[in-house]
Amino acid sequence: MLKAYSWLTFCVVVWGSNFIFGKILVLDFSPALLTMLRLLFIVVFLIGLSLLKKNFTSLNKSDFLSVIFLGVLGVFINQWSFFKGLQTADPTTSALILATTPILTSVLAAIFLKERLTIRMLIGSIVAIIGIYFVVTKGTLSSIEVDKGLLWIVVTMVTFAIMIIMTRLLANRIDPMAITLYSNIVGLIVAIPFAFVLDSPLRISSSLSDWALLIGTAVVVHGLANLIWNQNIRYVDASKASVLSNLEPFVAMIMGLLVLSKPITGAEIAGSLFIVGGVILSKYQRKSPASVLRNEDPSCN
Repeated sequence: MLKAYSWLTFCVVVWGSNFIFGKILVLDFSPALLTMLRLLFIVVFLIGLSLLKKNFTSLNKSDFLSVIFLGVLGVFINQWSFFKGLQTADPTTSALILATTPILTSVLAAIFLKERLTIRMLIGSIVAIIGIYFVVTKGTLSSIEVDKGLLWIVVTMVTFAIMIIMTRLLANRIDPMAITLYSNIVGLIVAIPFAFVLDSPLRISSSLSDWALLIGTAVVVHGLANLIWNQNIRYVDASKASVLSNLEPFVAMIMGLLVLSKPITGAEIAGSLFIVGGVILSKYQRKSPASVLRNEDPSCN
């Protein structure tokens, strides 16, 4: 159990650090080019893993079109808007905004998957929105001056929520590993021409350390961390693991302090408590007897 929690904590640290590493990478790589390169290394990793496991799945026409849509919206636009936003957006604030993804996912699930929305979800959403407002206004609560980069981060959050819903639907018919591989291949194909259309000027680093960071984060954040999480989530209570994953904004704060020497403000701490508290409140449900016997959390996405 301790080993499982250690690995899950490692995943949270990796995902929270991604905001800081992304902020560093966009200083030397233009966003669309960075997206293309990162997807290239992710696809190479996933193909190698699929060859190792001999895990390839054929798609029918309907699923093929769904995977294309998922690759364009949930992979390419999601990744590109993330790096586009980090050009000017504060990484900690970005992490806090993306922490509200489970709330939007619940709303979309209610619309498209006919899942039930509860009063608890509504209250949790309001609490989280208060937290976002507090962080964006830096605690002044007088006027809002929204960095345009944060608008792209909102796009990242929306596309991520859509990706979760589409993956959940497709996973009923297709192996999740195949969905991930094929959608990332589509995202890479789309990213190649757009890398030369969207970026002006085109920036690419000649530093080996920048390339090492790019390749390392691509493989570790989107490859190894996901695999480690899925492998160890089976050994712990799902509700506890869900709470653990909500610590990403705090990891981003600490990493921002250590790596970028960015001070942690009182507004960020207060806002993060509202946001994380709102997300936990909106996702919490009492366990039914059946779910307790199966060691499952019915609120876990």
